[in-house]
Amino acid sequence: MSQQLWFLRHGEAVPHDAKRDVDRELTARGERQSIAAGEALARLGLEFAAAYTSPKVRARDTARLACRSLDLEPGEVHGLATGFDAEAALELLLGSDGDARVLLVGHEPDFSRVVHTLTGARVDFKKGGVAAVRIDRGSGTLIALLRPRELESMGLDAAAEALDG
Repeated sequence: MSQQLWFLRHGEAVPHDAKRDVDRELTARGERQSIAAGEALARLGLEFAAAYTSPKVRARDTARLACRSLDLEPGEVHGLATGFDAEAALELLLGSDGDARVLLVGHEPDFSRVVHTLTGARVDFKKGGVAAVRIDRGSGTLIALLRPRELESMGLDAAAEALDG
């Protein structure tokens, strides 16, 4: 396996006018999206060397809920809050050993710009969606693009069980 960056956009959050941007939390749907994303990645048999999240509440909560299924404790990276770029993404990946897979939880439009910079691909990042990029000798290849609906169908049972308690 080569090095891989997996990007998870935060789940659906309360409206912009409800709270300050940094304090906006997930809606119930956003919580389901987050749990389903983690469960779907786990069901794919993916193991991650590390997970990093934006410090914004909606991203932190997405990371916490998704990482439960992955047996990961996400670390906060302030650079993921705004202005995140390809150079910063590669630095986080290089901090891991050899052939590693790293999960990043953050925001648009940063994630689609990073994926485009690394691969040349233009992606439409829905809230709760995932994209994966394989990095080989400094260049990237888009290897996965999963919409929230696809992730939810893969992880639906686990999401329902987790929310029911």
